[in-house]
Amino acid sequence: MTDPNRLTATEAARAIAAGRLSATDLMEACLARAAEREPVVRAFVHLDPAAARRAAARAKPGPLQGLPFAVKDVLDTAEAPTGYGSPIWAGHRPRGDSAAVAAAKAAGGVVMGKTVTTEFATRHPGATANPHNLAHTPGGSSSGSAAAVADFMAPLAFGTQTAGSIVRPAAYCGVVGFKPTYGTFHRGGMKVCSESLDTIGIMTRSLADCALAMGAMTGRDYPDPEAKRDRPPRLLLSLGQAPEAAKPETVALLHRVAEAARKAGAEVVEAPLPPALLLAAELHPFMMNMETRQGLAWEYAEARPQISAVLLDRLDWAGGFPPAKLGEARRAAMAARAAFLDWTAAFDAVLTPSAPGEAPAGLHHTGEATFNLLWTLLYGPNVTIPAGTGPGGLPQGVQLVGRIAEDPALLGTARWVQAALEG
Repeated sequence: MTDPNRLTATEAARAIAAGRLSATDLMEACLARAAEREPVVRAFVHLDPAAARRAAARAKPGPLQGLPFAVKDVLDTAEAPTGYGSPIWAGHRPRGDSAAVAAAKAAGGVVMGKTVTTEFATRHPGATANPHNLAHTPGGSSSGSAAAVADFMAPLAFGTQTAGSIVRPAAYCGVVGFKPTYGTFHRGGMKVCSESLDTIGIMTRSLADCALAMGAMTGRDYPDPEAKRDRPPRLLLSLGQAPEAAKPETVALLHRVAEAARKAGAEVVEAPLPPALLLAAELHPFMMNMETRQGLAWEYAEARPQISAVLLDRLDWAGGFPPAKLGEARRAAMAARAAFLDWTAAFDAVLTPSAPGEAPAGLHHTGEATFNLLWTLLYGPNVTIPAGTGPGGLPQGVQLVGRIAEDPALLGTARWVQAALEG
């Protein structure tokens, strides 16, 4: 029999519902895997096995059936410290759960532990290594969540994304990363930095797991992504606003996936980005960093020595622009969202890279969000699916981008593309 921790969330939920597996046995298997691998992967910043066992024993009934959740350490949890990846907040104990964690628990999910995040989900990395090659980054800022799911420590994990912090680490670690439509999960109890961009999402080992978890936590109908479609999808092929940043193997991968989709019956059309999208992508750093300076105003004023040099550099840079620059970036993003609807009107999704290439070597840098930031600011759903390996033997993914509030349909399109690639 497959080790319980290696089951997907949907497989584990079915086994628990059928009485073949208990929530406590599943948690025990996940904890055993973490005990084995944590010394080298370092996915968790807080993991209390006794507390996790107690939580599994009292899991509420629901569609998530006692499934363990790993929680990125920018989301508050009542039973565990929340440090936001910063020494400023070390030992902080929130009184309650964030809204997203509360939704997971209400659906029957069980908090396993808190996963490593970069500092305030920005740039300065934590200690997590890529489980496929410990000498490489897992990506960020949702570093620990991606590694925990990829290394079979937890079947589900929360991440957050401001530029590429769900999609990129999920691609680097070879799992599914789903950033839903902006605002799908309420951000109460989250350490918000960029008011206009920060979005809560999830990481799983299959698209069916995404549908299960999203439906359970939001109450929205997420049909089985495996369900037969009435027609093949229509896809826009794009290398985004900076095609020169894609490594040759990434370009080759994208075209290989596009060709597999065509052979399976999809219409795939390559088209240039509208000017409004190019402008919005150019202004994304101003929105992200100027809003982050606002969000970290207390830390910047009262605890500056405990902020990393790389974050201080960005905050200082953001302070050099008038408030009107932020307004310009926000207006550009609004115009881009309207232009995106027109550009994609005849299509089901955009097919685009998840990252410039494989996970970079070293743990000092979590990679670039070049192929994520534009799609994030458009507010629609983004999902990355595993699509092979690169020249260094590390995972690579491709990303599909949808329109606002069309999240369930995007997961179905992504599964169709994945099946065409496996085909």
